[in-house]
Amino acid sequence: MKRFKIPVLIAFAVVLAFTACKKGNDVATTTLSTYINFINTTGDTLNFYVNGSRLNTPSTVYPLGASGYLLSPIGRQNYQVKKNADPAVLYGLPLPLDSGIVYSFYTTGNTADKAFTTIDTLRSVPLTVSYIRFVNTSPNAGSLDVSFNDTTRFSDCAYKSSTGYKSFTPGSKTVTIKKAGTGEILSQETRVLVAGRGYTLFTKSTLSATGANATPATGLILN
Repeated sequence: MKRFKIPVLIAFAVVLAFTACKKGNDVATTTLSTYINFINTTGDTLNFYVNGSRLNTPSTVYPLGASGYLLSPIGRQNYQVKKNADPAVLYGLPLPLDSGIVYSFYTTGNTADKAFTTIDTLRSVPLTVSYIRFVNTSPNAGSLDVSFNDTTRFSDCAYKSSTGYKSFTPGSKTVTIKKAGTGEILSQETRVLVAGRGYTLFTKSTLSATGANATPATGLILN
């Protein structure tokens, strides 16, 4: 069974929180922290900030991409989103993060009402299967059904909802997104699932083209 990064991240955050450097009789002040993964479902390249300081310093977050898990202080903090190379703030959003919990932050538009978080709970995946959860990140698409090789695996998923993880056989899959309860295709593409891995599948924020005009419009990231 493949152990996942989330418990390691939590343990590392706890170590950082309770480790202090002594100098004489002084004890250095420490900040309790946890981890958050910023997921960009829009068509813009973005940067993410907490209390005015950029968090995704290694690189920008490209469309349908993610920052990876980044250390962030717990408690109520103000998060901001900006387009890359643009000083203007698209929106700010106060979030109360708890210690011992790992989060994903989804941005699906240019205003705060188009952002939301989920709690990441995946701990391990058997080496013989893949795990996937689905998150509907398309504000105007309505509820969605998701099929893999013509078998519906996630049904009637509302905007901002996140499913639990389901087990899949590894290998190549045709992933089809449809409007819930209909045969109307919004996205279709091939994805390759690796054994022992856990994934989050999500939709492009502007998911709208249908039928023959539908284009690949999902993101798939590792957890």
